[in-house]
Amino acid sequence: MTRVVIGGSTGFIGRHLLQKYRTEGREVVTISRSGADLTWHDQSGIDAAVDGAALVVGLAGKSVNCRYTPANRAEIFRSRLDTTAALSTAIRRASAPPPLWVNSSTATIYRHAEDRPMTESTGELGTGFSVDVARAWEQTLMADALPATRRVALRTAIVLGDAGVLGPLRRLARFGLGGTQLDGWWPVPASRIAAGTAHLPGARGGRQRFSWIHVDDVLGIIDFLEGHPALDGPVNASAPNPVDNRSFMAAVRRAVGARIGPPMPRWMLEIGAMGIRTETELILKSRWVLPEKLLAAGYRFRHPDLDKALRASLAS
Repeated sequence: MTRVVIGGSTGFIGRHLLQKYRTEGREVVTISRSGADLTWHDQSGIDAAVDGAALVVGLAGKSVNCRYTPANRAEIFRSRLDTTAALSTAIRRASAPPPLWVNSSTATIYRHAEDRPMTESTGELGTGFSVDVARAWEQTLMADALPATRRVALRTAIVLGDAGVLGPLRRLARFGLGGTQLDGWWPVPASRIAAGTAHLPGARGGRQRFSWIHVDDVLGIIDFLEGHPALDGPVNASAPNPVDNRSFMAAVRRAVGARIGPPMPRWMLEIGAMGIRTETELILKSRWVLPEKLLAAGYRFRHPDLDKALRASLAS
């Protein structure tokens, strides 16, 4: 069996996977809202694609790079849970179910961590909207009894590559705005506290941890999972050398040749986030994640060093 089913094939990681598998000569069936072989409304088509497949990869979900309005929060949940449930239904109905289902999750499921790194065995889950999304996503992945299919929740850190987070950061750095992103006090309405979308002051001096991974390693990890049947459940997809925000932004400046980058205080970040319709949590929460399971199983990262990963990303 060589067929791969990719749900969420038009996103950043999905496009890379699709190109990789087609280059390798594997049969690929794609699912997305548009621009794919199947749409998420075609459950019978998804059922047929999944039956007899060697691998199912679920990547679908609205980007969290948006303002957490009630409508966006609802769509962030719906886009993850409904698509994951559709894949689960197809696997449950299959006469020849796939041996492996790798589904996206997020390293944001862990708490804000400044004291120690979070691993699969010792990590503590956090609270708030983003964590609630991650919990529900993984619960949907594991909800059905699928005895013939191994399931992996890929708790992915910030992904570096030729798209995604590096685009706006590169532009900011080139305009002299690529400095350390500083947390601090900011007025938080009661409505945001109730919704779990409030970011309360955390790390000082740009010391919030930044866990990252290059897209090449995301693809490499999925290959590794196919060949290592002992790995299941949550798997941290994060490079083994996380840094703090101060170090990360300095590395971005080096990569683009920017000589200056004054610190960016929170009030400036909040105003900018409102202007470009995103949330400061994405850069101020301290994500300190280590890939315990992968390292123990012998996975060798292609891009363990941040400076080299950034250069590879910008070169592509």
